[in-house]
Amino acid sequence: MAKCEICGKGPQFGNHVSFSQRHVKRRWNPNIQKRKMVIGGRVRKVKVCATCLKTMSKTAG
Repeated sequence: MAKCEICGKGPQFGNHVSFSQRHVKRRWNPNIQKRKMVIGGRVRKVKVCATCLKTMSKTAG
């Protein structure tokens, strides 16, 4: 799974715990999106998490 190129957020690991208290390994993946952005005067394809996109849209407007 990819990481966010801005904040470095990646998958987290833990256990899925059923009603009978069985523990099974699972992972939580971040919401990674591919976007074209202008970085240093050039257009680049960047893998960014949805939280960073939301924050960037708040600060841009």
